[in-house]
Amino acid sequence: MDVTNSQAPEPGGVILVKVRDGMSHLVLTIGPAHTLRQAARMMSARRIGAAVVIDPEHAGIGILTERDLLDSIAAGEDPDAELVAQHRTEHLVYASPDWTLEDAAAAMVRGGFRHLVVVEDHDVAGLLSMRDIVRCWTTADAPSGRPGLGPGPPGPGQAGGRFRMGAAPVGK
Repeated sequence: MDVTNSQAPEPGGVILVKVRDGMSHLVLTIGPAHTLRQAARMMSARRIGAAVVIDPEHAGIGILTERDLLDSIAAGEDPDAELVAQHRTEHLVYASPDWTLEDAAAAMVRGGFRHLVVVEDHDVAGLLSMRDIVRCWTTADAPSGRPGLGPGPPGPGQAGGRFRMGAAPVGK
């Protein structure tokens, strides 16, 4: 996370992280004529969950996500025959780089999606995923459960934050 001028403390010392500080600036763009297998290979090679779809014959942009790929495969469709154009989402909610991560997370929850295309001056400026938000909200010294990285999260049945595994939310 890039701690820059966009992270000025609010009253009370709270820092509001902006979308520009958490988004991926390098975005995979693909065309509508790519097959789903081609798109999946490109996404897998970059270890990303979404690609922006640019179609010179249509105004606007689209997005293809790992969920779109899974839905097609689960429906028994052939990833070598199915085209991105048939599976992309075209009606998108766009984020501004100046939104807070809270604004972006709220838009994702309301819309039921995990990726936001970030647009600035009518151009794609980046892509923000739920994973990007979690990464920004997780401190660098947070326990991870991996060797050399701290003790990790609580185990089953142990209280951890507001929720316990297999139980109702604590305090509800």
